[in-house]
Amino acid sequence: MLNKAKKLNNYTLKCIDGEIGKVKEFYFDDQTWEIRYILVNTGNWLFNRKVMISPLSILSVNHEEEYITTKLSKDQIENSPNLESEKPVSKQFLKAYHHYYAFPMYTGNLAYTGVGSAIPTKPLETNQKNPIFETEEETEWDPHLRSTTKVSGYRLHSTEDDFGHVVDFIIDVESWKIHYLEIDTNNWLPGKKVILSTSWIDHISWGESKVFVSLGTDIIKQAPEYTSETALDRNFETKLHDHYQQKGYWIDL
Repeated sequence: MLNKAKKLNNYTLKCIDGEIGKVKEFYFDDQTWEIRYILVNTGNWLFNRKVMISPLSILSVNHEEEYITTKLSKDQIENSPNLESEKPVSKQFLKAYHHYYAFPMYTGNLAYTGVGSAIPTKPLETNQKNPIFETEEETEWDPHLRSTTKVSGYRLHSTEDDFGHVVDFIIDVESWKIHYLEIDTNNWLPGKKVILSTSWIDHISWGESKVFVSLGTDIIKQAPEYTSETALDRNFETKLHDHYQQKGYWIDL
């Protein structure tokens, strides 16, 4: 099922022994477009501390009541490595995080098998200190790990010029992958929005705050319009891919 990130941002996160807070944003790999972590604001429970939850720990998503269930406990989350949420996520934090939960380190080709994947969660004993990593490489931030909040507002650049900006991300909560970017084409066609498949994105530039797409200006201008009433179903996806003469991601599933 496809869902907009801004909609999911309001979902409550539940662990096995109660609610822990609200989804705040998503961190994704800009090469595979897979969601690697969900950032959660714990509110008054942990004095507004931000914690990272891996999609590998997600059991289910309830869209009617707007909550996500994880197989982690409050104690596991409370004792997890501390994240400095105002800074880029460091390699040091990621190593400590994966060591703590006994999750496999992400290598760039990890394919999630959907919610409730059988990946063990084996946190450190409460009296065991988190490992300390001190090499220069491990304290650097991951250049491919990007926040949906930070990338929102980035300008889009076609093969010719800038044509709009990112306003949202469309996520498949079964595979936890971003399939589309929602784009406001404000400087071309005021009020018109389109969506672009992430498979058509060349790269993201931090320095320029831009997303580069391998499509021409004219074909984007003529693309099917996307509105709040548009049903993100297979019919619309097929129409979109036919317009760009591209094969749908679902063809090889």
